[in-house]
Amino acid sequence: MSVKACVFDAYGTLFDVGAAARLAAAEPGAESWAEHWPRLAADWRRKQLEYSWLRAVAGAHVDFWQVTQDGLDWALESAGLANPDLRSRLLALYWELPAFPEVPAMLQALRAQGRTLSILSNGSPAMLQAAVDSAGIAAMLDGGCLSVEEVGVFKPDARVYDLVGQNLHLHRDQVLFVSSNCWDACAAAEYGFTAVWVNRDGAPIDRLQATPGHVLSDLSALPALASQLD
Repeated sequence: MSVKACVFDAYGTLFDVGAAARLAAAEPGAESWAEHWPRLAADWRRKQLEYSWLRAVAGAHVDFWQVTQDGLDWALESAGLANPDLRSRLLALYWELPAFPEVPAMLQALRAQGRTLSILSNGSPAMLQAAVDSAGIAAMLDGGCLSVEEVGVFKPDARVYDLVGQNLHLHRDQVLFVSSNCWDACAAAEYGFTAVWVNRDGAPIDRLQATPGHVLSDLSALPALASQLD
């Protein structure tokens, strides 16, 4: 079947999760820690994801804003940056993450092809709404933002991927699922979606139960790929 919908992970796929630390490091007063922002950003993201997986396994769900704060607290302590003002600033910037540069044109091209566009994310509804509004892409997401809060468990639980069919009323083989998280793309491939891994860092592929069918270095080539799959 042809690709009827393109469904995107949000954080790291459409939105630059490193931007909060990078932007904060460029602000006045950040000189004492600015050079360490890449490590801070990486630790924050890593712990955010680890906490989502551990909570899913333990059946101890909280929303993604809580694990985002918890991950930041770990990263700040690890970096020796116990600064309440910095914490507040980083969290505020997380609600205004920019989209990657190629995202608007890519979404416009997919819309021109007649495809439904949607987000499927660990993010809470409020976080996702703030992100798409800040990035100016809300109007292009005619399939809306689907949040794990509908099922109360984080990816890669299959109940999360079930949300696509339940909300978009499509068969699995009509969905092109796109994520910068290899583990997410692997799980989506196992679920039955046509999966694309956006490998921005040139990382090795995860050794999991399935592998994504397609790997891109960024999102700019996605419209052409979708056309090839029709």
